[in-house]
Amino acid sequence: MFTTNTYSDNKKDAYELLLKQAKALLEDETSTLANYANASALLGQFLGDINWVGFYLLKENELVLGPFQGLPACTRISIGKGVCGTAVSKNQTMRVADVHAFPGHIACDAASNSEIVIPVRHNSTVIGVLDIDSPLKDRFSEEDQLYLEQFVATIEPFLNANLDF
Repeated sequence: MFTTNTYSDNKKDAYELLLKQAKALLEDETSTLANYANASALLGQFLGDINWVGFYLLKENELVLGPFQGLPACTRISIGKGVCGTAVSKNQTMRVADVHAFPGHIACDAASNSEIVIPVRHNSTVIGVLDIDSPLKDRFSEEDQLYLEQFVATIEPFLNANLDF
């Protein structure tokens, strides 16, 4: 059984616990869909000052909404469009301090002011992205980026590229 945790005020310690929790939560589950859902729920209860966290999954050369926590979201995003599509086309993390200054930003939630998007890979191929939005400008630090990239690396072995949705 999983219970809500109170995380340390020390960011490094808190993220280290999150990484251990993610591995323990996903390692024995064979359902990729369940693993995406639990990963988004775990981040949703861990991260403060966010208004949306979830996954977009690559299907037929576009990103399709996957499991998430937050308000209803855009269902499909073209590769190269918005922060999520740009992360896929560049195959790199996009950390945006002010989404309103990002050319071509797709506003799914008007309350979002900053965003971080991290590619999810299977055998070095991008299969989707982890997308996290915040109502605060410049919410995500370099340290957040480092640990969120480690979070994605921790869960990638438990995600299957052939998720049929």
